[in-house]
Amino acid sequence: MIAALPMYDLPPVMAANDRLWALLRDGLRRAGQRAPQGLTRDTADLFALWQSPDLILSQTCGLPFRSQLHDKVTRIGTPDYGLQGCPPGHYRSVFITRKDDPRDHLDDFHGADFAYNEAVSQSGWAAPLHHMAGRGKVIRPRLKTGGHRYSLMAVADGRAPLAALDALSWELLQTYHPAADQVKVIGYTDPTPGLPYIAAKGTNAALWFDVVSEAIADLSPADRAATRLRGFVDIPTAAYLAVPTPQAA
Repeated sequence: MIAALPMYDLPPVMAANDRLWALLRDGLRRAGQRAPQGLTRDTADLFALWQSPDLILSQTCGLPFRSQLHDKVTRIGTPDYGLQGCPPGHYRSVFITRKDDPRDHLDDFHGADFAYNEAVSQSGWAAPLHHMAGRGKVIRPRLKTGGHRYSLMAVADGRAPLAALDALSWELLQTYHPAADQVKVIGYTDPTPGLPYIAAKGTNAALWFDVVSEAIADLSPADRAATRLRGFVDIPTAAYLAVPTPQAA
């Protein structure tokens, strides 16, 4: 059995994620379902984990879900983090550059190099490229960093002039990462459906949805503050599939 919450498992949130999983695990067991004792971490191949027949619960990104996973897994629902400027269960990308960069407008970065976390990331790759293309602008994804925190560091230390971070990751990074003090926000993408919870194909989605909703409601105030979780919503798969995916620059 596999359970993992890899998308926002940053150091300040790990203990709260463990307690969230304990609530989820116990709720599933009360409902007569099997659930592993603890979370799986440091998985080298997330796509293998997400498609495993032993997957009890995980969180994935919107781009992998719509492009590769939607017909291979069960979509349970989408966490709502109460992000500013976003409908429930949605999120957006935050464009950042160095504080000492003289450019004050996103359009000024037409033709600029761009640090991105992964080419399968909605917030770090697809959404910013699509957003800039909609403005008639081009950014060039030259530096693959491997994670939002590393994209932040790449901008802060001058290896790239621009990056886009998931808005929740940006909120969390501001609480503990010193590089956040060296950058400024210069724009936002439009909101898109957030990162869904999934389980193995054939899972009882309605039962899992109720268990997750109850677990989030039962979080302590401290863990709610750490995770930013506000609730759990049902965003149709069709809404994910409707999000555009840009061609690689």
